[in-house]
Amino acid sequence: MLKTARENPSRTFPPSQFRPKRLSCLGKGHRMPPRILLATLLCVLTAPVATAQDLSEYLWLKRPLVIFADTPNNPHFKRQLELLEEDPQALTDRDVVIITDTIPQPLSPLREKLRPRGFSLVLLGKDGKVKLRKPRPWTVREISRAIDKFPLRIDELRAQRGK
Repeated sequence: MLKTARENPSRTFPPSQFRPKRLSCLGKGHRMPPRILLATLLCVLTAPVATAQDLSEYLWLKRPLVIFADTPNNPHFKRQLELLEEDPQALTDRDVVIITDTIPQPLSPLREKLRPRGFSLVLLGKDGKVKLRKPRPWTVREISRAIDKFPLRIDELRAQRGK
């Protein structure tokens, strides 16, 4: 699920829902891939500011993956969204919810709490604590392997095998 930190927390956007045919905002001869354009528009057009309680709604239920960038045009940000679209099922299996924040000023409560610099990938555990910080994009495989090493995830896998 893709959420932006500055929108209504109850709205979620599955990546497969957005597949426009042809979009171009760069003028003649220049074309931005539709999914990047749409992700950029979602990040830019979101108005309501997230509250500090937004992460508390995921406590013990989901693993928030927060992606920060100073602009939706940041190459690392675009690449990270592309990488996440490659295997969304792996993230769903691990209870990951994706939150983006591409508006550095004014500081959102997420930015105040997590203090990113430029592009930043922050993975929080179900307990709400920061488990991973990366200054570069990571593949779904790398994120999945990191999550699979969490003690709570190991317990979840054992419980699934026991059923």
